[in-house]
Amino acid sequence: MIWVVETKECKAELRDHDHVIECIQWAPEVSTPHIAEAADVEMKKGAQLGPFLASGSRDKTIKIWDVHAGVCLFTLTGHDNWVREILFHPGGKYLVSGADDKTVRVWDMKNKRCMKSLEAHQHFVTSVDFHKTSPYVVTGSVDTTLKVWECR
Repeated sequence: MIWVVETKECKAELRDHDHVIECIQWAPEVSTPHIAEAADVEMKKGAQLGPFLASGSRDKTIKIWDVHAGVCLFTLTGHDNWVREILFHPGGKYLVSGADDKTVRVWDMKNKRCMKSLEAHQHFVTSVDFHKTSPYVVTGSVDTTLKVWECR
C-alpha cells in the first residue's frame, strides 16, 4: 500500500505476488529509461512515469511496479526459492537479488533477464549492498558469512 501522509489515506494497493513479500526497493531515477524500455512504455516529454518500485517475494519472483499507474510492469523469474533481498545498482541499469536458493543474481532491467547467477553462499542469502564509490557488492547469509564481490 502507498499512503498519503497528510490524509492518512491509501494512495495505491499493489497486488500481483502469490506469496509473502520479503523485500521492497525504490528504483533510482536513473533507472527510469531502462524500466520504461523494458515495459515498452513510451517516454513522452511531460508524461507521468513512475516512481518505480521493485518487490521480491516468497513466490520466487521479483516484480517491477509503476506506483503512479498502480500496475505491475513486468516480472523477473529465475530464483528457485524465496527472494530475500533486492537492490538497484546506482547506475540504474541493473538490479541485484539474493535468495534462499543460496544465489545472488544480477538482472538487466532493459532486457528483463538474469545476466549472472552466483552460487554465493552455503545457506540462504539474506542481504546485499553496493559500495558507493568502489565496484564492490557485499552479501550476507544465514551461513554467518559476509562475502565481498568485485563487479566486472
